[in-house]
Amino acid sequence: MAAISFDPSTNVQVNQKSHGVLVEEIEGLIRVHKNGHVERPPIIPIVPCTATSGVTAKDIVIDKFTGLWTRIYVPNYSNKMPLLIYFHGGGFCVGSAAWRCYHEFLSGLASKAGCIIFSVNYRLAPENRLPAAYDDGIETLMWVKQQALSGSNEHKWWLSQCDLSSLFLAGDSAGANIAYNVATRLGSHGGTSASSGMKPLVVKGSILIQPFFGGESRTATEMHATPQVNSALTLPASDAYWRLSLPFGSNRDHPWCNPLANGTPKLRELRLPPTMVCVSEMDILKDRNMGFCNALGGAGKRVETKIYKGVGHAFQILHNSPSSHIRTQEMISHIKTFINQ
Repeated sequence: MAAISFDPSTNVQVNQKSHGVLVEEIEGLIRVHKNGHVERPPIIPIVPCTATSGVTAKDIVIDKFTGLWTRIYVPNYSNKMPLLIYFHGGGFCVGSAAWRCYHEFLSGLASKAGCIIFSVNYRLAPENRLPAAYDDGIETLMWVKQQALSGSNEHKWWLSQCDLSSLFLAGDSAGANIAYNVATRLGSHGGTSASSGMKPLVVKGSILIQPFFGGESRTATEMHATPQVNSALTLPASDAYWRLSLPFGSNRDHPWCNPLANGTPKLRELRLPPTMVCVSEMDILKDRNMGFCNALGGAGKRVETKIYKGVGHAFQILHNSPSSHIRTQEMISHIKTFINQ
């Protein structure tokens, strides 16, 4: 989820202390001042990791120095389950694994799809520009590997139920971008697959939900898509997020933003796991997502494309259209099939 609509009627209060010139603002979500001060109004409720029906949830610190932590969801299944490493959306700049919308979506996904989920609370930009989020993704995988190799008693409550030979990288919007870039890193470390050097972990696939990519050249849906009421992503917000998250001096054809840009390593040379891409029909990213899928397929990669009719960006998190619930259940069914094939 790269952005969330803001209803001014909620009248969220923020600290009015002067911090100098305001250089970037996405209304209701983030304000960045010239002196480096960042404000993120609490527009989405934070919830504790309370257990839900049939699912145990716990927060675990991975790196106390960087603040990296994860919320782990373990459904009450007797069989060993696949493991999803999930990255939340928010344009790399906002969002939390503790946001209520993610807690509800992922606890439901864990229960219905029958999988263990690590919801990664990675570092945010602009305080920590890319590649910080990618680094946190790799560190999370290495932490899981370390616990598996050590046979940790402390983490037996999830390790004993986890099929480490069936690991998936997943995320929505900016989180899908993170999942993809973590997969490309794993595939560039030598060996014959994205899992080389990760034993006993085996990366079986990536699930990219409305992946947040960009480019200097606009697509047709970026320029001409009919604005939705309560749209979760607008072009101005998208551009602002890239300005805040990419390395200083970069433009939107940086390979982390535009994986199809000139100068980007050729897709055919990348060792990528099978990929499922979830595309929303009413999303301004629709054309960019479809172009990405076509490029993967043209490079000989295994890719499954799922299109969700009548819904926009982050519908499965925000439930901001009449058909969101039905489409969310379709998505969960598609994910369940993909991780169990």
